[in-house]
Amino acid sequence: MEILPIPAESFKVGFIGAGKMAESIARGVVASGVLPPNRISTAVHSNLNRRDVFESFGVSVFSNSEDVVKESDVVIFSVKPQVVKKAVTELRSKLSKNKILVSVAAGIKLADLQEWSGQDRFIRVMPNTPAAVGEAASVMSLGTGATEEDGAIVAKLFGAVGKILKADEKMFDAVTGLSGSGPAYIFLAIEALADGGVAAGLPRELALSLASQTVLGAATMVSKTGKHPGVLKDDVTSPGGTTIAGVHELEKGSFRATLMNAVVAAAKRSKELSQS
Repeated sequence: MEILPIPAESFKVGFIGAGKMAESIARGVVASGVLPPNRISTAVHSNLNRRDVFESFGVSVFSNSEDVVKESDVVIFSVKPQVVKKAVTELRSKLSKNKILVSVAAGIKLADLQEWSGQDRFIRVMPNTPAAVGEAASVMSLGTGATEEDGAIVAKLFGAVGKILKADEKMFDAVTGLSGSGPAYIFLAIEALADGGVAAGLPRELALSLASQTVLGAATMVSKTGKHPGVLKDDVTSPGGTTIAGVHELEKGSFRATLMNAVVAAAKRSKELSQS
């Protein structure tokens, strides 16, 4: 059967799962003007609070997932990894080659998603928690039946909540170790910087504000200037100055090696979980 292209100007999106990630993506899509809320739907089975949340910004809320699939051209499975198989298999008879299927479930491979659904027009996306504030670092990989046009539609949706890149699925464990788990590493770094500020005599609130804004500013410089972070570091380290003294302490504590080890350890754990 011929795969029909999704109408780029009128397609509808449905979320299977009405949790925080689905909410973040839906809000971002609406706020950015990618889609109006009347072209987005989800299903809430019992939690009336989640129904109220989605209806508050105009999203259609059904009482069952079958209606979401029926109404949607793009179906996004936004459920926890341990229940994604059940969610996909229960809807298998409603899925078709005329719909783009998307999964954001961590550790669930395209081969399994395609087997459970009986469809190969699947795209796997790995977002991270900063999607909640429109600053996600997401990576996607296309299934065997997904077209480049399908990828462009999904990139437009997830681009509404941050930056989305494309990579081979075999890299997804490493992606998990870096961008999936990475926010936690940075939260620790911000907390430690703020603690250092307090130890040096700053009030806690001021220290935390300075620490978080410093990390945000530094990240923005890397992103917007295109300069290597090592060059930016060198730009601010004067001979015999304060910054090089601090950098020296970080080097003595194996700061870079510790971050590298954290990414590798998380990637290894991701691979173990995906095989269990």
